[in-house]
Amino acid sequence: MSSAPSNNFLPSPKTVASKLGVDKGPIHLVQAGLINQVEELGWRVVFDGHHQFEDISPPPDGIQVNATTEPAVDTLSASIAKLRSPFLVAQVCESVASAVQAHAEMGHLPVTLGGDHSLAMGTISGTLRAYDQACVIWIDAHADINTIYSTDSGNIYGMPLSFLLKLNPPAPSLDSVLAKFDWVSHLPAERLVYISLRDVDKGEKEILKKHRIKAFSMHEVDRYGIGKVVEMALDHVNPQKDRPIHLSFDVDALDPSVAPSTGTPVRGGLTFREGHYICEAIHETGLLVALDLMEVNPALADAESVRQTVTVGCSLVRSALGKSSIWLHVVCAVVHRS
Repeated sequence: MSSAPSNNFLPSPKTVASKLGVDKGPIHLVQAGLINQVEELGWRVVFDGHHQFEDISPPPDGIQVNATTEPAVDTLSASIAKLRSPFLVAQVCESVASAVQAHAEMGHLPVTLGGDHSLAMGTISGTLRAYDQACVIWIDAHADINTIYSTDSGNIYGMPLSFLLKLNPPAPSLDSVLAKFDWVSHLPAERLVYISLRDVDKGEKEILKKHRIKAFSMHEVDRYGIGKVVEMALDHVNPQKDRPIHLSFDVDALDPSVAPSTGTPVRGGLTFREGHYICEAIHETGLLVALDLMEVNPALADAESVRQTVTVGCSLVRSALGKSSIWLHVVCAVVHRS
C-alpha cells in the first residue's frame, strides 16, 4: 500500500488506541495478531487490554430497572418496559464514551473492537465530545435505528442510532430508564449515512424517510458500484470535506460467505473487495478520527468460519488505517446480547 495521506485531525506522531470488551470476538482479533499487524503499518498502538467492566453489574435481584412510577398502561411506559438490559447497556456504553473521548482528546485514533452494535452509542458519543462536527458512516446490513416505540424485540443493539439522533421521547422522570441515556451525544441526521442496508424493519423505513436520512442499500451498490456509492455517501455527509469521520463497521454488512461468524448474517451483502474498498476510501480522505469493528462473534460458527471472519476483520482494520506512522488507541469493549 502506498504511503498514507496526511490526516487533518491527528497530530504527528499519530497514535491508535485500542480497547477490548467481555465477549470473545474482540480478543480473537487481538490473538490473531491485529496489534502487530497495525504496528507493522507504522502506527504506534496503545492497547487498553480486554475490558471486562468489572465495576459495572446488573442491578441486584428485586430491582426492576424497567419499572416506572406508574403502571405500564400507557404507550410510553409499556415501551420502556420492553427494553432489554437497558441499565447495563447504558452504563457500559457511557464508560466506552469516556474512554473514546479521553483518547481522542489526546490526538489518538480510537479503534473499538466490539460485540454488538449498541456500543456505538458510546463510541460515537465519545467522538462527538472531542469533535463536535464529526460525521458518521455506518456500514451495516441493518439500520439499528428503532425507537422505543418501533422496536418489537426491545433489543438495544437495534436502537443505538435512535438514541444518538435523539428520536426517543424525553425521560418522564429522573428515575426513568430513559434518563440513563441522557448522556448520549446528539448526532444530527444530516451527518449520518448508511452503506449496505438490506434488512430494515418497517418502522425503521418510516424513520429513515421521515428524517430524510441518507441510506445506500445493496441495491444501490449493485446499481452504481461501490466506488460511486462511497463517493456519493461522502458528498452527502461531508460535502465540504472538512468534517472528521467516524467509521462504524458491522461485519454483517459483508455477505455471510465472506464473514459467516456474526450475530445476524443476511445474504446478499458486500463482497470482500467492496468491504475493503470502503475502508480504503475512508482512509484516503485523511479525515478518519475513529473506527469501530463490531459483531465478530466466534460463538456462532465452526472453527474455520471463525478463523475466516477474524481474518477478514483484521484486514478491514488494516485497510481503514492504511500505511502510516501515527498513534492508534485500540479499545476492545463489548456488551453481551441477552
